[in-house]
Amino acid sequence: MTEPEKPAPSTGGVPYALRKISGPVLMGVVPGQPLAVAHRAAELAYSLGVKLVCAYVDVTTYLAEEPDGTVEARPIDPDGVDDDIEGISASIAGHLREALDGTGIGWSFVTLAGDPARALGRLAETTDASVIVVGTRERGLGARLEELLVGSVAVHLTHRQHRPVLVVPLAPHPRHQPKADH
Repeated sequence: MTEPEKPAPSTGGVPYALRKISGPVLMGVVPGQPLAVAHRAAELAYSLGVKLVCAYVDVTTYLAEEPDGTVEARPIDPDGVDDDIEGISASIAGHLREALDGTGIGWSFVTLAGDPARALGRLAETTDASVIVVGTRERGLGARLEELLVGSVAVHLTHRQHRPVLVVPLAPHPRHQPKADH
């Protein structure tokens, strides 16, 4: 006995129509991030035939709108230690250049300000990104404490916008890896 033919999926009475994915892959980058995240994001962009936009979010700054309508990044603590944001951004861009140049995909790098999930969400909206790619955090007590205090960027992204979020796992903890046969 064959199953009856299922009607086409619909949303509110309007039939669903497939559309070609054409927006870039947006990847969130942090200093020292393993290249596995960039490699997966690049593979996805290559497979979809779209560009890759790499974004670093400086959490020590916030966006402020001027009376004339311009928006600029300002330090959260103007008297605090001056992190070399240009140096950090240049270092990340150089690391990405080594990993991505010669892959055949078009890619770019941008530095954003503020809360990472909000900043990536805004950029995803303005670029009409197809997907947002982020990595998991390194293991350890410090990372777990930070996640408890500020939360996961991936979780915040999934709750704040409508685009899919791909979370690339970093190297699993040694005790969770399968044992090799001898």
